[in-house]
Amino acid sequence: MNYDEIKKLIDDMGDSKIDELSIEFPDGVKISMKKDKAPIVNAVPQETVQYISVPEKKVEKTETVEDSKKEEKEEEYKIVKSPMVGTFYSKSSPDAKPYVEVGSNVKKGDILCIVEAMKLMNEIESEYDGEIVEVCVNDGDMVDFGKPLFKIK
Repeated sequence: MNYDEIKKLIDDMGDSKIDELSIEFPDGVKISMKKDKAPIVNAVPQETVQYISVPEKKVEKTETVEDSKKEEKEEEYKIVKSPMVGTFYSKSSPDAKPYVEVGSNVKKGDILCIVEAMKLMNEIESEYDGEIVEVCVNDGDMVDFGKPLFKIK
């Protein structure tokens, strides 16, 4: 089947009342098409619609002691974030020890973990000196760009 024949088949499908079509040719070519059904919209006459205005309420956020303490704690930590999308590994192989654990002291340039992206193992190095306070991800989890991996104090 050439391009013009396929294009004609698509146009014919669009003009017809058929919603779905599957064809398998003797040479092994398979074509499946399905129309998206548009949602049915019920129109309401303009006279029946009523608009009601509701006064806005002002809501003020009061900062609690817990909120301010939480913000202070977050500021105390240096966060190492994932530089890419991939799979997080805390160790170099399944039977090896993790690179770092909670309580480990690290220096700038120490390897913290591996993020596998497209079958490439990328070693993630520490950007800071300090102690690992929290490992934010589990071994084997998918991580997105910018996702916190470690908190260092």
